[in-house]
Amino acid sequence: MAGKVALVTGASRGIGRATALLLAERGADVAVHYKTSEAQARQVAEKIAAMGRRAVAIQADLERPDDVRHIFQVVGETFGGLDIFVANAASTAFRPFVDLKPHHLARTYQITVFSFVQAAQEAMRLMAGRRGRIVTVSSFPTNRYLPDYSLLASAKAALESLTTYLAVEAAPLGITVNGVSPGVVVTDSADVYEARQHPGLLETALRYTPKGRLGQPEDVARVIAFLCSDDAEWIVGQTIIVDGGLTLPGPYYPKPEVPPPEGRHA
Repeated sequence: MAGKVALVTGASRGIGRATALLLAERGADVAVHYKTSEAQARQVAEKIAAMGRRAVAIQADLERPDDVRHIFQVVGETFGGLDIFVANAASTAFRPFVDLKPHHLARTYQITVFSFVQAAQEAMRLMAGRRGRIVTVSSFPTNRYLPDYSLLASAKAALESLTTYLAVEAAPLGITVNGVSPGVVVTDSADVYEARQHPGLLETALRYTPKGRLGQPEDVARVIAFLCSDDAEWIVGQTIIVDGGLTLPGPYYPKPEVPPPEGRHA
């Protein structure tokens, strides 16, 4: 990725941070987007600069179309173009379906869906003639239930659909579009969700993950980096599940630790 230019939204922590750092390790210059975590974003940019790569931290509220435009103006002025866009940022209100209000929907969909459409359009302009890569970050509950997760799950489902449609339209332009769908990953967001909505989430996820450990941001970042590489040229419009097998087991996994019924052998 030497000489490539990448933009990662929500890059001050979690999966975004791990992705920004890994892309830099592999040779890319990186624009680090953040909304409020300035100190953390600047720390990421400093780490990238210490690798000998160019970096810039860009503050923007993805709820504001003018802020979205500002991100790409800075990228264009700083780097002269763009090769990789990772749409990672998200925000939501964890509420039961019956308690959702219009302002909850407006904010979540603006950040996760509407801003992506605008950002992808801006990114494609900066990718002209550069064989760019766009990677979206979804979430496994798009088709599996988690308590109080319906709003973000539905927004991420829309993002996955947009990923498919954009991939078809962007491919003739030399731009490859794919997505990743992480399972439960150890991040600040997972900690907050567990504390407020789902006590025991991490323990339960660990029990049902065949790989025997919880996901780390770096696990997802490596797949994103692969999708941004030349080796992924022939993968188009796919959302890759990155969960250590969490979403595979049915009701018979893990093996229940109970005695067999009378007359049956274990």
